[in-house]
Amino acid sequence: MASNRRHKGGHHEEEHENEERWLVSFADMMTLLFALFMVLFSISSVNTSKFEALQKSLNDAFSGAVLDGGKSMLQTGSSSSETEQSSVQPPLPALRPLTDIRAETSKQSAAEAAKASKEEEQDFRALKRRIDNLAKEAGLDGRVKVTVRRRGLVIQLLTDKVFFDSGRATLKPGAKHLVEKIAQVVRDEREHPVVVEGHTDSQPISGSQYPSNWELSGARAGAVIRDFVAEGVNARRVSGGMYASQEPIDSNSTSEGRAKNRRVEIVLSRLNAPVSSDSSDTESHP
Repeated sequence: MASNRRHKGGHHEEEHENEERWLVSFADMMTLLFALFMVLFSISSVNTSKFEALQKSLNDAFSGAVLDGGKSMLQTGSSSSETEQSSVQPPLPALRPLTDIRAETSKQSAAEAAKASKEEEQDFRALKRRIDNLAKEAGLDGRVKVTVRRRGLVIQLLTDKVFFDSGRATLKPGAKHLVEKIAQVVRDEREHPVVVEGHTDSQPISGSQYPSNWELSGARAGAVIRDFVAEGVNARRVSGGMYASQEPIDSNSTSEGRAKNRRVEIVLSRLNAPVSSDSSDTESHP
C-alpha cells in the first residue's frame, strides 16, 4: 500500500538533455587545430642546408638506372624474357660501396695535389732562370748557385770576400746591388715563405766584433733580411736562422771546402710536396 501510495503520489521526472556536450567536441576540434598549426609551423621553418642535403640524398638515391621491365610489368605483367632484359649491370651509381667513393675522392685529391706541385715546380724553374741571369749580368754567376730541391728554391750566396768581408756582416757595395735585385724577384713572387739562413766554416773567429760563428752567421742572415724588407718583401713572409758551422756542404779540412761553407742561403719554401725527384738538384739535396 505504501508503495502504491508513493507511486500514486509521486511523479516521474524526465531526464534533462545535456546541453554542454558540445564542449567536448569543441575541445577536441581545438586540440586538432592546435596540432595542425604546429605541424604547419614546423614545415614552414625549413633549415636550408638540411633541405639541400636531403634533396641531394634523394637525387643520389634515385639516380640509378630504372629497370626497363618496370613499365611493361605495369602494363602486361612480368615474363621471363622481359625480366632477363631488365636486369641492370651493377653497381648502380647510388649504391656504390663507401670504400669506392672514398677511393675516388682520394684519387681526385691526389690528382689536384700533383697538379699544384707540378705548377709550383715550373714556377721555381722560372725563378731560377731569372736569378741565374741576374747573377750573370752582375758577373757573380760563379758565386751565386740556385737549385730546386725538395725543400724549395734555394739561392746560395757564397759570402767569402764577395758579399761580406771576413768576420763582417755588412754587405759589400758590389754585391748589395745583386741582393736587391734578388729581393725584387722574391717580392714580386708574393707567395712562398722565405727563410734566410747564415752559415760559416768551422774556423774560430779572431779579431771580430762577433764572439763566435753563431753570432756572425745570424748577423749575415739579418743583413740580407734587412735588404729584402727594404726592397718591399713582406716582413711576415721572412724568417731567419743562424747555423754557424753545423750544416757544411763541403769539407772544412780544405780552404776550397771552407769557402763553400761560408754562405747565406735564401730558401723559398715549398707549399706542396714535390712530384718526384727527377732532377739532380732534388736528388742530391734535402
